Amino acid sequence: MEGAWLARLRWRQRGAWLWPTFVAATAFDGVMGHALPLSGETQSVAGGLVMGLVLNLLAVLFCSRPLGAVLRRRRSDLPTLVARNYGGAFAVVSVAGILLAVGLLHRSTVIAHQRALQDAITRAEAFIGDRAPAAFRVNLTHLDTFTIEPGSIYRTCVPSVDGARTYCVIVRTWLPFARSVTFAGYESNATFAQGVN
Repeated sequence: MEGAWLARLRWRQRGAWLWPTFVAATAFDGVMGHALPLSGETQSVAGGLVMGLVLNLLAVLFCSRPLGAVLRRRRSDLPTLVARNYGGAFAVVSVAGILLAVGLLHRSTVIAHQRALQDAITRAEAFIGDRAPAAFRVNLTHLDTFTIEPGSIYRTCVPSVDGARTYCVIVRTWLPFARSVTFAGYESNATFAQGVN
């Protein structure tokens, strides 16, 4: 009887990979979600942790039994509990791998949007520096840019010297430089954003 208990303990120690893997993979998902967001431009570490936690729980709930059954077909000497544990650990690692792959694929979009934003700011600065009234031109270092459509349409404003008004332009990055910037009024981006949202 003591020999059976020791054998069971040995199997439990060998198969106890699920929850340490779960914790490590969830932490990895949080950091990776911040560094390589799946959508949008940014994501907080906390948001990545919550997403990883939910996806990992779902993977354990729905994949550990089927994967454990497949593993037991190949290795019939494994106890069911250990096989399920291995299956759950594999599911959690797979979730981390999928999230990493999607984040890497989305990274090129994030970089393209950042380049488009910089291009839009450069175009707006040139337009404002050339055509805006003098009260606005002196504040070119205080540009405020609002993204209307990531990668293509931006609204950039500069405050007047007294800060009472703003001079704004719309930049369409797909158009040739000479036609890409148009005057967009004196409404600040903060007010404009309230109407958009």
